[in-house]
Amino acid sequence: MSIMLQVENLEKSFGNLKVLKNVSFNLEKRKTIVVIGPSGSGKSTLLRCINQLTLPDNGKIVLDGVELTSDKVNLDKARSEMGFVFQNFNLFTHLKVLDNVSFGPLRVRKKSKKDSNDIAMEELKRVGLEDKAFSYPAELSGGQQQRVSIARALALKPKLILFDEPTSALDPELIGEVLDVITKLAKEGMTALIVTHEMGFARSIADEAIFLESGIILEKGPPKDLFSNPKNRRTMDFLQKISQLYGEE
Repeated sequence: MSIMLQVENLEKSFGNLKVLKNVSFNLEKRKTIVVIGPSGSGKSTLLRCINQLTLPDNGKIVLDGVELTSDKVNLDKARSEMGFVFQNFNLFTHLKVLDNVSFGPLRVRKKSKKDSNDIAMEELKRVGLEDKAFSYPAELSGGQQQRVSIARALALKPKLILFDEPTSALDPELIGEVLDVITKLAKEGMTALIVTHEMGFARSIADEAIFLESGIILEKGPPKDLFSNPKNRRTMDFLQKISQLYGEE
């Protein structure tokens, strides 16, 4: 299986605070990696560095053979190959759902209005929201808004999708509908890097799991090993606390 994403010796500091320390891993095409860890461990910063929304201090990031950390890279073009699903939806509130989703194909891919709308409807159907195409974001539930955000990311036909705790802003009863959509997409072969605090979901969807703490990868491996038989004591403590907090087995 070929590598879609390579992250090598990634480092990032904000002032005197070192947020990422020598982070390295590979993500294969059509696979899913989940990143877990306590708040403040550098998970969101990792995603933002990969997408180059935050520029790393050191290290190398390669997406499908293109080095994003090179001075010669076309960052706008490189970013267009990645979808990013944020915690808080980030939809254009003044645009209807269809226009939110068609925005990328129209403005970034330079598709025609008709083709962009066709792509948008196709992706809205994938997330089960084609009937909401002409609604505004404010008319949707939080779960529906996040599913629109996923459709918007998919509309660019990206090589990789980054999910930054996609359910953290949702009421508990709305979380399942978003996780179901992401699980369906993973089964269809989407390449994804997912930061999540939903441990049951992480265990079920991941091809590999990474435990990040204080900017360091303390442990990584198949989810059945990391979740059921962690080798690092800190990983074990974290999983036990999460299990007690959320009542997960």
